Amino acid sequence: MKLIFDVSAIEQQPSLPPQFLWPGQDDQEIFQEELRQPPVVDLRGFFNGDQAATQLAVSQIRAACLSQGFFQISNHGVDPGLIQSVYDHMDTFFSLPMSRKMAALRKPGGLCGYSGAHSQRFSAMLPWKETFSFCYSHAHDSGDVVHYVKSSIGQDFHEAGFAFAKYCKEMKRLSLSIMELLAMSLGVERFHYRKYFEDGYSIMRGNNYPPCKAKGASGLTLGTGPHTDPNSLTILHQDQVGGLQILSDSDNIKYWRTVQPRPDTFVVNICDTFMALCNGKYKSCVHRAVVNKERVRRSVVFFVNPREDKLVKPPPDLLQNNIIIHHEQDDEDERCNDLGEVRRKYGDFTWSQLREFTQNHYRADTATLPNFLHWLSTSTSTSTSTN
Repeated sequence: MKLIFDVSAIEQQPSLPPQFLWPGQDDQEIFQEELRQPPVVDLRGFFNGDQAATQLAVSQIRAACLSQGFFQISNHGVDPGLIQSVYDHMDTFFSLPMSRKMAALRKPGGLCGYSGAHSQRFSAMLPWKETFSFCYSHAHDSGDVVHYVKSSIGQDFHEAGFAFAKYCKEMKRLSLSIMELLAMSLGVERFHYRKYFEDGYSIMRGNNYPPCKAKGASGLTLGTGPHTDPNSLTILHQDQVGGLQILSDSDNIKYWRTVQPRPDTFVVNICDTFMALCNGKYKSCVHRAVVNKERVRRSVVFFVNPREDKLVKPPPDLLQNNIIIHHEQDDEDERCNDLGEVRRKYGDFTWSQLREFTQNHYRADTATLPNFLHWLSTSTSTSTSTN
């Protein structure tokens, strides 16, 4: 019997159910400290065509991606009223009776619907959260979102459907602009990644992290465990409760550093698919979310993905030895052949293959991409040998 994430019932138990325990998270070698925030990247000048401001934004993004795999952006052009509207509609959904939320339950292997602690997929190390997710086609804009929301949770959520669709459209606009800046920061053709993602198939998700007041829960349960996101970019807005933490490594000591919430900014994470698209120049951001003892924490996330059948491979510019990002790299990273071509770090794959792996075969963690590539090569070898 699968666990139902009913917080009021769980907290009546004498101790935290073992399914929510995360072993090793109280390790003294990993401790929290406030993140020394990198500069928030101001996009106003970029949107206004100011070349000096654009170059400053590019350099800030490059530095942040090389050091931590994430950055924050301000003056992004997304209406604060729209962001608040999305939170309000998500709050309304998460406050529904459990029976109604379960009617929109995410199907095994699917991307859309309600999930309570991902208990339909896993039986241990469950995250202390509930989510509602749906897909967004960059090509079709709003129609699919509105239809899905009304058909899955009810006609009384038609306003929510339109708000979510408008938010997705804004995230598409913003993500394509970020792709331009990332291309410039990597020294490749400015519109390469923008063109690559124009017909993408992304995912929007609302996260709800109830307070965790269960006995013995302190330091032993998490809202989201340590992982990198398998998609390309994650654009996240977190409320003022906070809880997002980035794993940092300094002098061989690991630190969980808190990203302090700012209502006027979005957090942008580099993810596994983009790491492959830039041949490992930028690394995926390892992160987690902690829960609050007293207050609900909420976040809204947009996972940027390419079209499912597109090959994930770096642009030719990044495979030429004359394209160098100015930072320390080991010899293995930049080893070239006799023609001066930089070694490919990752083989070709499609987003649909990586999605299948993470939805049906593997739980995303801090080593998703290498494990996926091993699985893919093994699956391909097995398929070839049986034909």
